[in-house]
Formats: sequence, C-alpha cells, structure tokens
Amino acid sequence: MFYYVLKYVVLGPLLRLMFRPRIEGLENVPEDGAAIVAGNHLSFSDHFLMPAILPRRITFLAKAEYFTGPGLKGRLTAAFFHSVGQIPVDRSGKGAGRAAIDEGLGVLRKGELLGIYPEGTRSHDGRLYKGRVGVAAMALGAGVKVVPCAMMGTFELQPPGRKFPRLGRVTIRFGEPLDFSRFAGMEKERTALRAVTDEIIHEILRLSGQEYVDLYAPDAKAAQAAERAREKPRGRVRRKVTGGDGAPPSA
Repeated sequence: MFYYVLKYVVLGPLLRLMFRPRIEGLENVPEDGAAIVAGNHLSFSDHFLMPAILPRRITFLAKAEYFTGPGLKGRLTAAFFHSVGQIPVDRSGKGAGRAAIDEGLGVLRKGELLGIYPEGTRSHDGRLYKGRVGVAAMALGAGVKVVPCAMMGTFELQPPGRKFPRLGRVTIRFGEPLDFSRFAGMEKERTALRAVTDEIIHEILRLSGQEYVDLYAPDAKAAQAAERAREKPRGRVRRKVTGGDGAPPSA
C-alpha cells in the first residue's frame, strides 16, 4: 500500500514536476507477467524515476549499504527502500553474485517486474560500461524477456556526489523486448552469459547514445584515480622548478 501512496500521491507527482520526464517506448514494457527491465545507471535519482513513471510495480535489487547506514538518516533510508519493495543485496564475498541472482529469480518466478542495472554500479563519468553477467543468468534462468532502458539527463542533473538534483528535463526510453529463448538451458555457460549481457548492453547503448567503455566501471574508476595520483607529484615538481609565480627561479 505504501508503495502506491508514494508513487501516486507523494513521490510520483514531485518527480514529474522536478524532472518533467519525456517517456518513449513505454508500450514495450509488458503489462503483466515476469520480465526484466535493464537500464543504464547515471544518478541516484534513477532509483525513483523509473518506478514513478511505470504503470506497474517494479522491484530493484539494491545494494545492501542503502539498508545499513548509520544514524537517523540510515534508518530512514532503509525504511524507505524496504517500504517500496527493494531487495538488499550484499555485494561483498564470494557468494554475493549468486545471492543476487537467487533474489532476482525469486521476483521473476512470482510473475513480477524486476529492475536491474547490468553495469552493477552508477557510472562515475556518464559513460556506459561493460555489463555483469548476472542479468543474463536471471533472464535465462527464468526464461523471461529483457526490456532495455536508457535514462538520459539524470547524470547532468544529479551527478555522483551531488546530494540534491537540479531542476531539468530527462528522457526515459524503453526499447523492444529482447528474446533470448535461443539460449535456453545455457544459463551456466559463460560464453552464453557473456553474449546475452553484451547484447543487452549494446541495446542500452543504442538507445542512450552514450560513449561505451569496454571495462567494468569500478576498474575504470580505479585506473583514473591511479592516473591522477601519478600526475600530482609531477605537478608539484614543476611548480617548484618554475617558482611560485610561474617565472624561472632567480639565480
């Protein structure tokens, strides 16, 4: 009940006022039955925008940190995510991936709509990154179609690190459902999982027009941080040699 109060009375109207979402291809989302909606992930706002605009309820697998934060803010955040039916997933440890897949399959076996971000985390720079194969394992394991989804504009309005979004307009675009029945029975074969995942990411890329990077997002972020760390000492040495005002040091 609380989910629908938030959707239609509180959060939904507020988000529509703030973001004025332009929605394209909504007819591609099935009105009933199990399916996966797989989208890019650019902003914290994505968690709320897609549920707000979809006619039917959608359940996302959410990182466990949203449910375990300290203090009053942590308790309120956990209560909110629980109330809207989101499922906490512990992403640490060897069994994390299997646990997430099992949770997702449980949602699909009940004939519900499951939301997944195949990249596994938010993009730190607005580009689209290599997908994790969990989405393929769920699609093949449950024998369901996957609806690709592209969020556009949310990164600019609320990039990582920004607590509150700017006002602006976003576009949410749904593509035609992807049928992977040709891979039936191959949910444990790594090559099949990778092929399915890459096809899903390719469709998200086509819909979003993002730049694609063939790396996992955390690896790319770590590489960029390492590169910045290597550049900093060179910058300090250069300033020492040239002097504080940029002129060559006096003899």
